[in-house]
Amino acid sequence: MGQERECTLRYGGKKQIGKAYLETDFILFRGEPRLKVSFSELRAVAAENGALRLEFEGGPAVLELGEAASKWAEKILHPPSRLDKLGIKDGTTIRVLGALEPEFLKQAKAAGAKVSAGKADLIFLAASKTSDLQRIPKLSPDAALWVVYPKATTAIRESEVIEAGRAAGLKDTKVARFSDTHTALRFAAPKVR
Repeated sequence: MGQERECTLRYGGKKQIGKAYLETDFILFRGEPRLKVSFSELRAVAAENGALRLEFEGGPAVLELGEAASKWAEKILHPPSRLDKLGIKDGTTIRVLGALEPEFLKQAKAAGAKVSAGKADLIFLAASKTSDLQRIPKLSPDAALWVVYPKATTAIRESEVIEAGRAAGLKDTKVARFSDTHTALRFAAPKVR
């Protein structure tokens, strides 16, 4: 999700100003004290009057987020699915190049996406090493391109993925968690003014 907000944390009888981060599966507060709460630890989540209340062992904690409190509560209670994050919905045509986990294609088809070997709304390029990025310039600039690559490896780095996309004249527009082991980075052709 990757949202952040300056706020006040009330926790352990103290009130502290810092920055809160809403991530895919946890909330992090950077300040004194530093607090990280995994969604799996949460017993209850509620938003009221601009405050997000988190109930967990060692809690509660209240983040004074203002108007963002209810949005954050909604995202914690009903996180967007992988397909939502990737822009796949009923009627979307996708093209997959390389080997992605079979569960991804199964989920996409179940959501009503069509898999194509040609023209598509979204192209997914599986890149396990830097040399796989050489395919980017040959792909259609009309479709959004997602490059899916492994996390925490020296075989391919995020900076190399970004560099390859930009060298092909594309603009990096979004990053999403594809799985526990892979990240997806979206590219699109720049809009002509």
